[in-house]
Amino acid sequence: MSTDPVVYVIDDDASSRKAVSRLLRSAGLAVETLASAREFLERPAEDRPSCLVLDIRMPGPSGMDLQAALQEAQRDIPIVFVTGHGDVSTGVRAMKGGAVDFLEKPFRGEDLLACVQRGLARSQQGRVERSERAAIERRFATLTARERDVLRLVVTGMLNKQIAGELGIAEQTAKIHRSHMTQKMEAGSVVELIQMVRKLGPGASQRSLKARWF
Repeated sequence: MSTDPVVYVIDDDASSRKAVSRLLRSAGLAVETLASAREFLERPAEDRPSCLVLDIRMPGPSGMDLQAALQEAQRDIPIVFVTGHGDVSTGVRAMKGGAVDFLEKPFRGEDLLACVQRGLARSQQGRVERSERAAIERRFATLTARERDVLRLVVTGMLNKQIAGELGIAEQTAKIHRSHMTQKMEAGSVVELIQMVRKLGPGASQRSLKARWF
């Protein structure tokens, strides 16, 4: 399976699809064109950096419908919306939904290319972050219940003596659990552990993070 970036151009207007795809290919980008949102939803998902250039108004599911469907399926694909029928409320909804940008036809080629490059960069960064999180989750899964307890307290800044008091164990025991936990997590410092915990639950509340540990 290819890991090269790809741009999906989804527009029911054949001439528009052709013009946009020609522009993107002239910039060295791989492009696939589709005539409807349904076509895209029915194709197998690919694990590669990607971006959608998506028309708002199309027969069947609209561009906004596709954005909502991708969000519901937890498929994080950056979208550049293009439309010949733009309005403020639709643009606001699109951007609140995480769109890279909202361009009204006719748009400048350089504006579209800049948006697509931002979308592909966001997609690539998302892949890196998901890979890192998966690696951390695999290490986390090897921890014993007590080591998870120790991790939870270490990232709050507690010292071994304080951890021992909190858990009702000997300080030497706490030190041993901390050493094992740190080795399993492959962390070189408390700062690294804190960063790992954040990646385990990006945007999650402390309560949600604790739920992972019990």
